[in-house]
Amino acid sequence: MPHYILYESASGFALFNKTGGEEIAELDMEVQYQYQNFKQFSKIMHLTAFLPFTSSENALENANDLSEGILNNYLKNFLETNIPKGKNVTLGVCEEKIGSSIHSALQIKCEKSKTVLEMIRCIRYHFPVYLKQLFDDKLKKSDIITAQRGLSHAYSRAKVKFNVNKQDNMITQAISLLDQLQKDVNTFSMRIREWYSYHFPELIKIIPDNIQYIRCVLVVNNRREFTEEKFPDLMEILEDEDKVQEVYAASRSSMGTDMSEIDILTFHRFAKKVVSLAQYEASLLDYLKSRMNEVAPNISALIGEVVGARLISRAGSLISLAKYPASTIQILGAEKALFRALKVRGRTPKFGLLYNTSFISKARMKDKGRISRCIANQCAKAASIDAFSDNPTSYYGEMFKEQIEERLRFYETGKPPRKNVDAMKEVREKIEKETDVEEEEETMKESDKMDVESEEETMSKSEKKEKKEKKKKDKKKKEKKKKKSKEKS
Repeated sequence: MPHYILYESASGFALFNKTGGEEIAELDMEVQYQYQNFKQFSKIMHLTAFLPFTSSENALENANDLSEGILNNYLKNFLETNIPKGKNVTLGVCEEKIGSSIHSALQIKCEKSKTVLEMIRCIRYHFPVYLKQLFDDKLKKSDIITAQRGLSHAYSRAKVKFNVNKQDNMITQAISLLDQLQKDVNTFSMRIREWYSYHFPELIKIIPDNIQYIRCVLVVNNRREFTEEKFPDLMEILEDEDKVQEVYAASRSSMGTDMSEIDILTFHRFAKKVVSLAQYEASLLDYLKSRMNEVAPNISALIGEVVGARLISRAGSLISLAKYPASTIQILGAEKALFRALKVRGRTPKFGLLYNTSFISKARMKDKGRISRCIANQCAKAASIDAFSDNPTSYYGEMFKEQIEERLRFYETGKPPRKNVDAMKEVREKIEKETDVEEEEETMKESDKMDVESEEETMSKSEKKEKKEKKKKDKKKKEKKKKKSKEKS
């Protein structure tokens, strides 16, 4: 059992000295129950030193350092002054990271065990009483609770903060909304087709596209009132004169029933809503593409923005996708088929969401499984680069895409693809060249700025001289005028 125990609180660092008790007995339930009494517990655990935090910012800084296992100077000086140096001195800590950093910096043996954690739990339970005794009952329990609440809010707020340009949760929301919009637009467009076919059934065969059909319906509206004046509006949608003439001829000889004005009005409003939904779907797709190119450019270059966004959404986040192995990425989206195959002991699925990539459609039937495994390998590498690099570029994703295309050619022709090491070296050299060029441009811009500033300084000095000379001349002129006026008088 260690002689000293380090306890971190929201108020500050506390160092306790253990003088009695047995390690075996402390794990007993009866002994633990006795330790809930402060008098019993204070006999074996004494508060030797307490270092309060100077401010809330200092408390947050120390909490962040402890979570990352960093021994800062604040805690280091506290331990150096209060722990005697010796071979038999041991320090109980609640985190192994901070224990290893203390041992490497101060040569103090640190220990984390069940008994240490039990003692820290009891210290946490009785810590307000220790502080009251230390500050002569001036400190209230409510003050300790407010300090804990404030530090917990600041700590959690600092942990939640991340790079604004890498908000992958926006991508998961956008792709789920896009999928829902696509389903809704398809169902609504089929409803419009069925509804308007009572009035103008021939239009379905002429215009097969859903959105074009709805926009044409808004122009035609009542087929009895469709005239040649509406041809330019219909021409903007169809971009084909023959189709416009075909729609006009079909409206003249249609077999559909007539609709009342109220029916046409309600139908017209509904069609407008569906067109606005389709326009919003297109704008949402553009937004998703831009966010994917910022957050995960390599995945976007490799398998496309939509499929990459679906992978991130299914994994939960970009970091969790980067931590997945290639075998898990390969079957993402086919979990039901996988568990069904494992239950029946049949063939497991070869691909899930990766089936929607263009590489699977290009591959032959016998090569689809192999190429999906290759895509999953490249996706795992691209996700790790996007998640953990500070300045990600799309060069690696483009290179991974070229490698998959080379693998497809290898399955067809037998020509061996490039090695992964050579391809990665090429990309690295390309990025290094670009960084060198950017640095040169920055240095050139800085030098140009310095030249401009020096010119401005020189120009300003000359201008100052000119102004002084002008002032002197003006003064002389005024004096001459005054003298002349005096002489005249």
